[in-house]
Amino acid sequence: MLVTRDHGGIRELRLDRPPVNALNLALLELLKTSLAGARRDGCAGVVLSGSPGCFSGGLDVPELLRLGRTEMTATWTALFAVLVELASSEIPVAAALTGHSPAGGTVLAIFADYRVMAEGNYRLGLNEVQVGLSLPEVIFRALRYVVGERQAERLAVGGLLVDPIEARRVGLVDEVVPGAEVIPRAITWTTELLSRPAAAMANTRAMARRPLREAFDSLTPAVIDNLVDEWFGAETQAVMRSLADRLGKRRSE
Repeated sequence: MLVTRDHGGIRELRLDRPPVNALNLALLELLKTSLAGARRDGCAGVVLSGSPGCFSGGLDVPELLRLGRTEMTATWTALFAVLVELASSEIPVAAALTGHSPAGGTVLAIFADYRVMAEGNYRLGLNEVQVGLSLPEVIFRALRYVVGERQAERLAVGGLLVDPIEARRVGLVDEVVPGAEVIPRAITWTTELLSRPAAAMANTRAMARRPLREAFDSLTPAVIDNLVDEWFGAETQAVMRSLADRLGKRRSE
């Protein structure tokens, strides 16, 4: 589900769960362990990437619809644990968005240091409202950190999915490049950042990213319980089951 490749001192963690690198409990737990492992192994930076045409389609809705409350709570908890790893990482993390990156794909990206997106007919954004979920405050605060107050409101409340050009315009991604160049460019950006004097860069980076870490002050067990309650609510379940049916039809075509 996750391919590890080292490029000198930079470790690439490539999501590899066909067909769309959907996030489930097992992949989230593996990703958390791998992010922590990169630091323990002495890597200087991480590039989080995906498959050609798809970084991640977000949470694995068809699988999650089969889960009970305990398993759903564990999945939300694992997602937030990955985001904590990204937000508090002592080494820089670049997101190489190799294609479609909606919902959970965008969530992972906004907690990284830098985002390189493939050009083309791809979509990214936080469409939780469109599928009947309230956007958790910790994720909204990260979005606001990346794109600013007004654009965060516009994107989150509307549940908008945008193309790479619009994403670059509003600051949701930092660069848009041809697909074959996404991962190399993310590696190059990380290498360039690491060429700065180490202590000065690390101290300034930690100061600049403090809002991402502080966003988790709003995350409590009660918040996760409320998310799980909403997940099992009638409106959300109806929208999610309709979405799962559409996904199933596309995969069978």
